[in-house]
Order: sequence, then C-alpha cells, then structure tokens
Amino acid sequence: MRLTNTALHCSTYSTALISVLLLTSLTACSEKSVSPATSNTTQINTVQEQPSKTEFLAQDYIDHNEVFNPEAPIPAQCYTKTESKFNPCYVCHQTYSESDRPNLMHDGFQQGSYAFSDVGVTNSWKNLFVNREEKIKDISDEFILDYIQTDNYTPLIEKLKNSDWSGVVPELKHLEKGAEAFDEYGLAKDGSLWVAFNYKPLPSTFWPTNGSTDDVMIKLATPFTQINGEFSRQVYFANLALLELAITGRQSTSLPPTNEIELQLDLDSDGKLTSNTTTIHRRTHYIGDAHQTPLAHMLYPEGTAFLHSVRYVGVGENGEIVNPPRMKELRYMKKQTFLPTERLSGSYYREAKEKHFGNLPYSVDKQDKGMSNGFGWQVLGFIEDEQGNLRKQHSEEQAFCMGCHKTIGTTIDQTFAFPRKVAGAEGWGYINLKTIKDVPNIRASDLQPEEQGEYLTYLERVGGGDEFRQNSEMLARWFTSNGVNKAKVESLESIYDLITPSKERALALNKAYYTIVKEQSYLFGRDTVLLPATNVYTEVDESEPPLLPQHRHQWDIRLDWSANSTTGSQSLVAQ
Repeated sequence: MRLTNTALHCSTYSTALISVLLLTSLTACSEKSVSPATSNTTQINTVQEQPSKTEFLAQDYIDHNEVFNPEAPIPAQCYTKTESKFNPCYVCHQTYSESDRPNLMHDGFQQGSYAFSDVGVTNSWKNLFVNREEKIKDISDEFILDYIQTDNYTPLIEKLKNSDWSGVVPELKHLEKGAEAFDEYGLAKDGSLWVAFNYKPLPSTFWPTNGSTDDVMIKLATPFTQINGEFSRQVYFANLALLELAITGRQSTSLPPTNEIELQLDLDSDGKLTSNTTTIHRRTHYIGDAHQTPLAHMLYPEGTAFLHSVRYVGVGENGEIVNPPRMKELRYMKKQTFLPTERLSGSYYREAKEKHFGNLPYSVDKQDKGMSNGFGWQVLGFIEDEQGNLRKQHSEEQAFCMGCHKTIGTTIDQTFAFPRKVAGAEGWGYINLKTIKDVPNIRASDLQPEEQGEYLTYLERVGGGDEFRQNSEMLARWFTSNGVNKAKVESLESIYDLITPSKERALALNKAYYTIVKEQSYLFGRDTVLLPATNVYTEVDESEPPLLPQHRHQWDIRLDWSANSTTGSQSLVAQ
C-alpha cells in the first residue's frame, strides 16, 4: 500500500499510520550511505549518521515517490519555543483592517494559537537536531571557498536549453556575477528585461548571518516595456514605478530621469511636460502599450515574473561578505493568471476553510512548468544535487515553498521582496546592504506605531538574532545580560554591519549547508544550523498558546523609507 499524492489532501491519516505506510513501501530500499565529497586536491571525510532499520534517507522517499512530510509548507520556524514571550511569528502572521487589501488570510490569530493539522503538530524538520559542527570538522576553508566561487547557474541554463525541458528557461547572462550583469538602474545588460532591485531582507531567515545571501529580479510582460511595439526604457521604468506605487500604496515616487515630452504624458502631475522629470504620481492605468491595464491595488499585473537566487555566504579578500557565484537555489515565480479581488476572496475563503477543518495543504504540480499556488502564480525551484549542480526540485521539496508563497497574512500578492524595495529611483539596482539604514516599518495601527528601526525591533521581540535564538555570534555582538544593546544597534551606518557574519561564521555556515547538499536531505530541512536546536519543539502542544496577548504584535511588511538616508558605496556583490 502506497501513500500517494492523494493522501496530501486528506486529514484522516494520523502520523502513526503514515509511518506504517512508509515503512511498508520502503522496506525494499537500500540504506544508502553518502560518499565523502572530493575535489582534485581535497578529500572531505564528512561524518554520516547511519539510519536505523526503520529510518530512511530523504533520497529514499524521493526515489520511491513517497511523502515524508505532508505538512512541508509549515516552515521549521513555526516550531520555535516562544516561552510565551519571544515572538518571531508576527513577521508572517497578520490580520489587517483595511477593506481594500486583497490578502484576506487574516491569520494574526496564529500568534496566539497553534492551528496545525494532526500531522503538523509533529516537527518533521529533523535536520534542526543534527550536530553540523561535528560533520564539518574535516572540510577545509580552502575547499569551501573554492566551492562557493564555482558557477553552477550557467551550466543549469545550458542544460535546460539543450534538453527536453518543457518549462521556462530563467536565463540572465552573467547572473552568477551579481551586479556586473546589470546597469546602474538594475536593467540586465543582456536584453532579457530582468531588472534587479535593492531591498531590505525579511527578518531573519535571509540575513547572511543566518546562512544565505540572495538577490531578486523582476520582469514585466512585453506591453509594459514598449510603446507602439518598440522597446522603451522610459516606459518600462515608468511602469515599474507605477507598479511600486500599486504594491506599496504610496501616491508618488521618484524614477530615473524621464522625458515627458517624448511620451506626451504629464507623469509628475505638475500641469506641464518637461524633458527631465524624476517624479511620477499614481495613475489609474499603466502607460505605453499597457495603457489599457489598470493599476490594481496591491496586485501585480498578469505576466509579472520574479527570479530569486539564494546563494552561499561569500567572503571577499578583506573579509567582506559578498554574494558568491554559487547558488544554493534558483527560484522563479510568474503570475500566469490575474485574479481580480472577488476571485481572490474565494481562494482565501477556501484556504481558511481547509485550515479550519485541519485538512492538509493542496497544490497543483505541473512538473516542468512549476507548481500552482491557487492564486494565479506558478512557482518553480531548482536546488543543488549531490555534485552541486542545480536540478529541479522534487514535488515535496517544492511544496516547502508554498508555506510562504501561498497563504500567510503578511504578504502582498504572495510576495515579500518587492514590497520592501528601497523607495523610488534609489531602489533600482543590484542589492546593496551597505546603502540601507534600519528604517522602521510603516505604521500597522494607531495602537502600535513603529518608531524605531525594524531590525532593532525584531531583535527585541524575538530575543535573539534568529527565530531559534541560537545564533551565538548575534547574541554576543548585539545583546547584553539585559537584552538588546539598543545604543550599539542604533549607531550602525547600515544594516550590512548588523546582519552579516564574521568570516569564521560564514565559512562554518557554508560547510554546514554543504553537508546537507551531500546528504540530499532537504526533505528533513534546509535551514543552516551549526548545533542541534534547543529552542524548538519536536511535538507541539496545541492547548498551550504560543504567545501571551501582550507579546503579540501588529506589523506591516512595508517600510517607512522617509527615515532612510543612503550611505556607503560598496555593494554586497559577487566577486
């Protein structure tokens, strides 16, 4: 008897029954060992924990098309021990009062309640409890530095172009080189129309000190880039600016110098046409060949695509933290179908109903074309294989992505990065942490105004530098016996100084993740922890609320950039 994909949609399977079914179907599996990593000059003797007779490797589940964790969309962070007061939950789980906000998930109650299915109460992220410091002892600094400097993006693109691959080929020439692939305003030099933007990473999974660097690019559909069938840089950036206004809710923003006379449009609403305006006001419709497409509040137009590379933590010549060429993952999202608000409300209602009845998550896997999230988006992900080459994610590995890009209350049209883009023209260009100050979020409510830097607030609310409160370097740098060293954090010139690790920690994190790659154990968790987690539940007691009322917080993912002033000139870039 097999646990098939149908079982993903059924809440009647208990954890015990799932274990029995898996044991029955996998008993023929060989208990594989993972061979040590090798290079031309270095032998890596990583310690492998041998599974018992009733334990299987993640690859065994993939090879036999069996489900290990039916609740893969529940991220590891949701199992954090909050001790009723340490709150990382607010970053994802929010309920908003605005009547025109399309996101109707309204899951702020989860800050005070564990709304898990019967399967979800058990923490399946076993990699949280592995001692990676033991596993990385024999991996040299030289080996890991050479490894992360090796480009695995270009070989992926060539493989996809020269195979029977039927999905999108997310090509952007020289993306592995980071900033070198883009001009000063982030437009890709290869003509692919991808545009890089500078944004403030979400606390705290995507802080480099917790294991990864990253970048995000956006691309709009062809009509948004043209006027009368011809490409127009001015039209493209004006439409990108209008999209920024639609997503953030602001009424005006800055844009690269634009000739209103050529476009015959009064973009800055000053009643005249000038040759060099740098301001654009909100309009009812986009411009150029997309002039018939209305701006939809907090929604992207059909055809919008995002490209997101998740990378190792690079270390420059002077110990500077940079984006290295090697990617851990490459993620692609495209809005295949625009759903108006009334259809979205039905989708959110369906999700809320499923969660209310404790049903397991449902997503449609369209193979090479990605996984549909039920809200108009197709999501496609690539991840390293045992040799470090990027491969398409297995269905369950990809289901992990749905935990964030489907239904949580804090997102804007299922996205995180673009709503956090540095405002206006300064925000177009490759990610550069050294130009961003720790600005506050916009006010989520009159009762809880945000007056200090977002990251400072996060450190105070979470009680550590990560959700698990086990980033020892962050604790040593920014905390005292009385809590966060507020004056020290507020004195920093940029967020770079706050959220990047030392060279020693960066190398250790890279080595730790490398052991996960060699194990191919992503089904057991891909969060990089050096020591077994202690502030994490293996089983959740649903009768105990995660947080007391006074430690639950209103919060908005968007930022108050009026408090920002750019500093520094060096980017977090590939070497």
